[in-house]
Amino acid sequence: MIRVLLVDDQPLLRSGFRALLDLEDDIEVVAEAGDGAEGLALARHHVPDVALVDIRMPRVDGIETTRRIAADPALAGVHVVILTNYGMDAYVLDALRAGAAGFLVKDVVPEDFLHAVRVAARGDALLAPSITRRLIDRYVSQPALPAAGSALCLEELTSREREAVGLVARGLANDEIADRMVITPLTAKTHINRAMAKLRARDRAQLVVLAYESGLVAPGNAGS
Repeated sequence: MIRVLLVDDQPLLRSGFRALLDLEDDIEVVAEAGDGAEGLALARHHVPDVALVDIRMPRVDGIETTRRIAADPALAGVHVVILTNYGMDAYVLDALRAGAAGFLVKDVVPEDFLHAVRVAARGDALLAPSITRRLIDRYVSQPALPAAGSALCLEELTSREREAVGLVARGLANDEIADRMVITPLTAKTHINRAMAKLRARDRAQLVVLAYESGLVAPGNAGS
């Protein structure tokens, strides 16, 4: 059973998400919170598998909530998925760097929303394709990131690692990458983790940016 915590300051949205989740036999909503401070307290009390956290909330926002969850050893098994109305903005990468497993826009279709919960519960990072495209539009034209850009050397990657990175850059989750590459999800995750280590990418979002900056994937092909 996947145990979920909902953290959003809009009761109507929480009710909608809960209604979707409650229909699933393998998902249980253990608690709801209207702000980050309450969400953090409930996370410590229930230790859910997945915390769906709004990025902008009163008192303690989603980024700080994510940071505190990620910093607490007792909550190491809690996977945070950021929810946002705003598509790509300056806060999304901050949330990923704070420790979020990924993010979704709130107008996501129900099937993709439920899939995201299950992907996050498995410990796989999740980047919604629509936000991946905005990520590239905003950041790929900027100068290379100092830590990873100077060390970028695609020749160090195996052909399978390059293929996996290309699929990550197109917004695919690990199980989808495994299907495309005809391998197991664990092998897909291994390819991605090795590529991140070789390219010195701090997180999956940075790996996406590096894939485009290096020319491994062309922005026009993001949705292919």
